[in-house]
Parts: sequence; structure tokens; C-alpha cells
Amino acid sequence: MWTRRDLKARAKEVLKISYWKAFVVSLVLFLVGGDSGNGTSGSNFRDGSSDNMYGYFNQPDYGFSLYYNWIFIIIVIAIAFMVFRIMIGYALEVGGRRFFKQAAQMDVDMGYLGYAFKSERYKDVIVTMLYKGVLNFLWYLLLIIPGIVKSYAYSMVPYILADNPNIGYRRAVELSNQMTEGHKFDMFILDLSFIGWYLLGMLLFFIGIFFVKPYENATEAELYLVLRQNAFDNGHCTSAELLMENII
Repeated sequence: MWTRRDLKARAKEVLKISYWKAFVVSLVLFLVGGDSGNGTSGSNFRDGSSDNMYGYFNQPDYGFSLYYNWIFIIIVIAIAFMVFRIMIGYALEVGGRRFFKQAAQMDVDMGYLGYAFKSERYKDVIVTMLYKGVLNFLWYLLLIIPGIVKSYAYSMVPYILADNPNIGYRRAVELSNQMTEGHKFDMFILDLSFIGWYLLGMLLFFIGIFFVKPYENATEAELYLVLRQNAFDNGHCTSAELLMENII
């Protein structure tokens, strides 16, 4: 069994020796995790006079033309980001989780960010992460609550891939489900326990939230190690399957 206090205490100990590296990795995870804004620029007109602008805007087809232009731009941006998220973001996410998992075992190396880009790992990582994302999306189409529940059920998939990227997409999701069984509500409460820190971070023009992310990521890595050990003890996986070292 685990407690929030124990996980956070261990995370703080890890961050004492790895905070700034953890900060950089957390920033990368934030940037590739689907939490970004799209900047827009104003339209340019050949004639800057107000009369001409008034006439231009009142052309019968202008409103529709501008509307469809923006729709097209938004679609292109969305597709480009989706491709980036799948081809680059997934691999960086798994690499970032491996960094925090290894840091929890006092192995602090930012080189783990590129872990999933190795040719023998990359394809399996992308396929598994995409499979996880599609499953979660389909659950959200049903209802919000089932989608949230399943997001916790699948949350260990990146960590499982960080241990064994070739485990297989079905097995990774199955094992994540087994690991989180009976722990989802406690995981939800664990997430809520960081709200106070994020509120403080918002006081610094939202910049402060970036300094909280390493703490949350390090705590989640500690949780994974506990759930992984539980899965091993309960016979849900073998040490060889997750390439586990120093099993007690």
C-alpha cells in the first residue's frame, strides 16, 4: 500500500539532487503533451484608410471567405500538431517518463529523453501510445466520467514502455489496467493534492506552474515504482517482462 505523504517525501529527496534537470524534462513533457496555444496574426490590407476598410468588410462574400480561411488554417495547424504529437511527442513523453523513473532510482541522466527514438524501440512506442490515445478518446466519446476513469487506467503505459518499449501495445494497456486496479480514486486524490501548489504558481503570472511540474512528475514516477512492484508481487508480470532490476 502507498500513501501520498510517502510518495511526495521520496520525490522531494530525488529532486534535491536532480531538480533542474527534472525542470527541463518537465518543460519538454509539458510542451509535447497537448497543452499549447496557437498564436494568430491580424489580416493585412493594401489600403489602410478606414473608408476602404469599411467597404472591404462589407463586401458580401468577405465574411464567409475570412471564416473559411480561418477554418482552413485551424485545420492545418491541428493536423500539424497531431502529426508532431504522434511522431515526436509520444517518443519524448516515454523518454521523459524514463528519466523520472530512473531518477527515482538515483540514475539521473537527461539522455533518457531520447530513449524511445532508437530504431528498435521507436515503432513499438508510437504504435502503443497511439493505441492508448485512441482507446481513451473513444471512452471520452461515451461520457466524460468513463473517459477520466480510463485515463487513470492507462496512465502507466508510458512508464511501462519506459521499462520495455517492445512489450506490445495490447499487453502494455492490459498491464496498466492491472497496475491501477483499485488505485484510481487514490490516484485522483493524489492529483488533487497538487492544486494548492498550482494556485501558488499562478500568482507568478502562471510561470510558477512550471516549477511545480517536476514535483508532480517525480511523485508519479514514485507511484509507478510502487505499482510495478505490486504487479510483480501479485503475479501480473515477471521481472523479465519489464526488464526490472534489483527486484526485492
